[in-house]
Amino acid sequence: MATVLLDGIRTRYEVTGAGPPLLLFSPGGFDATIEKWSTLGIYARTRPLEHLSRSFTCIAFDRRECGQSGGRVERVTWAGFARQGKALLEHLGIERAHLMGGCMGCSPVLAFALLYPQATNRMVLYWPVGGPRYRISTHQRFIDHLAFVHAHGLEAVAEMVKESGKPFGGDPRGGPWASVIKTDPDFAAAYARLDVNQYKLIVTGMVRTLFDRDTAPGAEPEDMMRCTTPALIIPGSDASHATSAARYLAECLGGAEYWDMPADRQSEDTTAARLQSFLAG
Repeated sequence: MATVLLDGIRTRYEVTGAGPPLLLFSPGGFDATIEKWSTLGIYARTRPLEHLSRSFTCIAFDRRECGQSGGRVERVTWAGFARQGKALLEHLGIERAHLMGGCMGCSPVLAFALLYPQATNRMVLYWPVGGPRYRISTHQRFIDHLAFVHAHGLEAVAEMVKESGKPFGGDPRGGPWASVIKTDPDFAAAYARLDVNQYKLIVTGMVRTLFDRDTAPGAEPEDMMRCTTPALIIPGSDASHATSAARYLAECLGGAEYWDMPADRQSEDTTAARLQSFLAG
């Protein structure tokens, strides 16, 4: 593992394997860490990073505000998540790469492909988040955090996170900067001193613009319809990864390859073969 400062934000990353570069936007919602590629749900079952690193230079990282990476209190956008990945490629001297996102990591992959088409080769959207249940549950998580802030203040948030150590997904009261509070004492101290009313506006704007639809977030449909980056979509099938969201992306990304394989039949061997064949072009 290594750490680099990108746009003022500490970023933990790991490079494994050899071959064409593949930038991976981690799954795991607001706990999107490198480890999730081998420990979380479908990824623990199919082990994509282990297989892909045999043919590609895999660049995985903790997304900003997650794991051991840092963060900054601002209205975070999908474009902001994408910029972190682009800055990491620039740090490594890589001009162009394949992209793969898992879960919520699919949304910054979409943003990246639209912002930096010249730096994007092919993209894999693996179990994209989306659907009405996902939107409702995610909004509720932010509502719970703001209610705690309103009742107890930001100093109480910082103290609670230090005691529990849980990320935003584990305890919504901690908010989207919980992981940074946990790992960076200076950030935690500065966070506790923020103006609470200004903070509420930042968080409210963040959730409203990140999760603004009942399907897959990350990019506007009109922009995706103009996107020429080859894409592979691997559908999920649960409350957070609605199959309808994957179908929506397939409709918007004309020419995308949609792997019409039921989620419970996506085995390690079949998934590895499908990923390899698509990325090999």
